[in-house]
Amino acid sequence: MKSRHKNRFTGVLFRLDAARLRGWVGWISLWLLAAAAHAQGWPNKGITMVVPFEPGGGHDAMARIVAEGLTARLGQPVIVTNRPGASGMIGAELVSRAAPDGYTVLFASPSETVNAPIVNKTMRYDPDKGLAPVTLAGTSPIVIVAWPGTGLKSVGDLIAKAKAQPGSMSFGTAGNMGSNRLAGELLAKMAQVDLTHVPYKGASLAINDVLSGQIPLAIVGIAPVMSHIAAGKLVPLATTQSNRVAWAKDVPAVQETPGLTTFEAVHWMGVFLPAKTPQDVVDRLQQQIAAVLRDPERRTRLVGLGIDPVGNTPAEFKSFLAADKERFLRMFQASGLKPE
Repeated sequence: MKSRHKNRFTGVLFRLDAARLRGWVGWISLWLLAAAAHAQGWPNKGITMVVPFEPGGGHDAMARIVAEGLTARLGQPVIVTNRPGASGMIGAELVSRAAPDGYTVLFASPSETVNAPIVNKTMRYDPDKGLAPVTLAGTSPIVIVAWPGTGLKSVGDLIAKAKAQPGSMSFGTAGNMGSNRLAGELLAKMAQVDLTHVPYKGASLAINDVLSGQIPLAIVGIAPVMSHIAAGKLVPLATTQSNRVAWAKDVPAVQETPGLTTFEAVHWMGVFLPAKTPQDVVDRLQQQIAAVLRDPERRTRLVGLGIDPVGNTPAEFKSFLAADKERFLRMFQASGLKPE
């Protein structure tokens, strides 16, 4: 009798477990179908691309070219919006707090993603936890430019004048935390001269003040100053990469200056989405951006701005970011600056 009840009870449990298993299998199948449908259905509305700097700089120029290409490929408008301030952190925080649905994109720099946690004691967002890397869009040399009225022609001239007239040399950049500012501080330390940093909300604002003679120098990405250099309105003293760049072979690298043979600083443009964005959306956005960057016409326009298009995978970009963080930390420690 007990055996018969036991068998009946066991059978009921088996049927319940089987039903529960079928339910789980069904739920998982629906989830997988929904994920696939999400990728196929994205985007079904407009996308906002946040540039965390003022209009007119290299990031803004590249973002607009990429947005134009994405609009054509995706069939949905990709609108660039500028959210400058706090060396890019205002725009980055906005994106980190946005819905992780693929409709808010950050067109970022090292400043607010890699450098900020090293430079700041406290932050309102965590780039590592709040942002998902999509792709390294491009790299661009950093260039030191001077107002022609200074009479400077080289980094050697700059160092000589800074030593002869202490406190006379200042340089503008697009904020306190970028590689551009750090390049100036490192140059000052290595050359043992005084260079005063003047932060702006964007490269274009720093460039305008050099063009008008308000400050003698700017250290910026090469994209927004190429036309001014060609017109003779700005004098390029040097680029900060380890060697001369292909489209500016007559401009020396800082490393060619005696005593500065180990100097190097690089700049890049990258794309991020809010953390927890579905991986299929991250992958599709990367693939579409890579296709835009392969387009011959758009690629030519970017190279004309002094930008090397890249478009690597999310995994490759993540590895790049880790290496860049280590490089920036070494530069920051060598500059003698302290977190603020």
